[in-house]
Amino acid sequence: MGIVDISSHKSVWRGLEYYKQNKVVSYKENKDGTYEGIVEGSGNENYRVHLDMAHPRKSTCNCPMADGRMVICKHIVAVSFCVDESEAERFKNEKTRYSSEEDERRSKKYDKYIRYARSLPKSALCEAYAEIMVELDELKLKSK
Repeated sequence: MGIVDISSHKSVWRGLEYYKQNKVVSYKENKDGTYEGIVEGSGNENYRVHLDMAHPRKSTCNCPMADGRMVICKHIVAVSFCVDESEAERFKNEKTRYSSEEDERRSKKYDKYIRYARSLPKSALCEAYAEIMVELDELKLKSK
């Protein structure tokens, strides 16, 4: 299990952006196979990353989100993508494929609903529409 697998969705996407924007100032491999890196933060702050690819949960960063916590932040993800660029490509390709499959699933579902709606008599369609509008109003009230 790698860094991407144990990171939040948001951390991975932000880490990918940091990687693509070259915000990883530097990184080097240690003798024990871990890495030390410096990543430019969103302000003028640079953050220190310790990356352990063999044991990802041992990776650390001194940013406010991850400092002293067992959290994989965007800075750790960015350094990991520098260390293993194929992982960044794999992630992008996987997400592109998933997005394409999701579009296809939505399209099939939409087509199914359209066929069903066209099969209804006009009076049943009007009644179903009115019920949906009432349910939407109730959902809006609950969310307030």
